[in-house]
Parts: sequence; C-alpha cells; structure tokens
Amino acid sequence: MQAWQVHQNGEPAEAMSLHEVDRPTPGDGQVLLRVRAANINFPDALMCRGHYQVRPPLPFTPGVEICGETEDGRRVIANPALPHGGFAEYAVADAAALLPAPEALDDAEAAALHIGYQTGWFGLHRRARLEAGETLLVHAAAGGVGSAAVQLGKAAGARVIGVVGGADKAAVARELGCDVVIDRRAEDVIGAVKEATGGRGADVIYDPVGGDAFTQSTKVVAFEGRIVVVGFASGSIPSPALNHALVKNYAILGLHWGLYNTKNPKLVLHCHEQLTELAARGAIKPLVSERVPLSEAAAAVQRVADGVTTGRIAVVPTLQNGAAA
Repeated sequence: MQAWQVHQNGEPAEAMSLHEVDRPTPGDGQVLLRVRAANINFPDALMCRGHYQVRPPLPFTPGVEICGETEDGRRVIANPALPHGGFAEYAVADAAALLPAPEALDDAEAAALHIGYQTGWFGLHRRARLEAGETLLVHAAAGGVGSAAVQLGKAAGARVIGVVGGADKAAVARELGCDVVIDRRAEDVIGAVKEATGGRGADVIYDPVGGDAFTQSTKVVAFEGRIVVVGFASGSIPSPALNHALVKNYAILGLHWGLYNTKNPKLVLHCHEQLTELAARGAIKPLVSERVPLSEAAAAVQRVADGVTTGRIAVVPTLQNGAAA
C-alpha cells in the first residue's frame, strides 16, 4: 500500500515522503481499516515538526482522524493508532474506540466530525456550560476547530461573534452563521467586541489560538465569563495574570479532549450521539473546503501548518491526481 512517512522531523512539505509499504498488522484489540478519508488537523503538522505532546517513533505515518471501512464493510470514524496514521491507504485503530459514521455525512465530512467537534462540544457544554441566549466569541472562526465551535454555538442558541484574519475568512465565517464577524487585520478586536455587546463582553470565549488572541479575550470577557483554552495555533503560549481573573471575576478553563478517551470514554460516546443527531437534522455540517488525493497530502498538511486554509482539508485515497474538488 501507499503511505506517507516522516523519517526526520521538519516542516510537513519536507518531512513527509510517500512510500510503498506493507499494510500494518493490527495488534491485540485493534482492527485494520481501509481509509476512505483522512482529515488534516493542526497536530499533524506539529507531529511532523516534533513539537506535539505525542511523539510517535520514527518513521511514522501522520493522520490522527479518519473515516474508514472495516473488513465487514462498516463505515466508521476512528483515531488511528500511531505510528500507523491515516495518510495512507490502510490504518489500524483500537476496536473499542470505533464510532459509527453518521449517514447524513459523506466520507470527508465524517472524517472531520470527530476531534474538532468533540473538542467544541466538550469545551462549550462540558467545560463552559454555554446557555442559550449567551454570547460566544470564537477566535479563528473560519478554521477547522473554530468553524465547529461556531456551528455548535449556533445549535445551542448562542449569539456568535467570529474573529478571523482576512476578508476571505470573514466571508466564510458569515456563511457558517456568525452573527457578528470581526476581521482582526482590519478592525480593533477589543473595540469591535465591546461595541457588538454594548460594552458587556462575551460570556464564553473559545480560543484555539493563544498569544494575542488570549490577551484580547481577557479584555472582552463578561462578568462571570469563561475563556476556554483549547490550543495555541499562534505558537505563543500565554501566561495569564490570575489577579486579573480575580478582579474581573472570570474563569480560565483548559480543555484536553484526548483525556476523556481514558478518563471517561462513555462521555465521548455520548458526545458522538449528540453530534450524530445534530448532523442528522442539519444543525452541524463539517466545512470541508478541499478534498485532495493521497499524493497531495504533504502539501495540504503544509497549508494547514501555514494557517492559510479555511474549514477542513480531507485526504481521499481514492481520488486521482488532478481530481481534487
């Protein structure tokens, strides 16, 4: 089979190389899956660089989220067991963690439903306890993680403010359903949020960016507001001033979704049931901006690493070169 491998850490476009390799052999409790679609996540780029908290042994195949097919023909969502990741024709995954792919979604959409939407659901509902009528601010609202949070916020009955970088991403955020869109490259984020909320600020802030975005969040969070920290795509990890959180009476909530797989896996299944129901009634639908063939995976991961994409890019092994849509 064909599989992308990282033999030496570096930028994805340089570190990833396509090889003809043997199909992986499942271990105890694992199954072999034919990859129908693999969704690209920012952690895939971090793993190529050797900067992620999970560091699989070299060489490894990136790709942490797929829609796959079991040997008996079931369509499932899975997190491949590294080092045999999803940017390949076949991957392995833990049998106990397989989730049924929603019938309402195609392969690429189903592959993009899992990590980003689970993170959004846990962040907004389990951690921040978002309520209908509250104001939700989402940083990087047109990206893969942010777009999921926007849709989940709207489905929960929140008023959603999306912060993006650039006019093209602003257009995407509006299409996703944001009630207010702020282009951080053309507007003062702090002033725009205060204007949009009548000076009150946002009840819940969803931050996958860190850096300056977190600093802005602390200045526009409402009384009894909650800032949910889910990542640091900016590359800058902020050091919060806890005296500021005390004086303004807001909470800083960390979310490491992966821990639920070991600490409380029943909640992951419950969340998937909720997401499947939302997808069935059209309340959420992963924004897949590109579908690329396996041969273009490295270039696509690099674009995600560079922050120039909107929504999700899916790698579809059955697509031929030049057939990406």
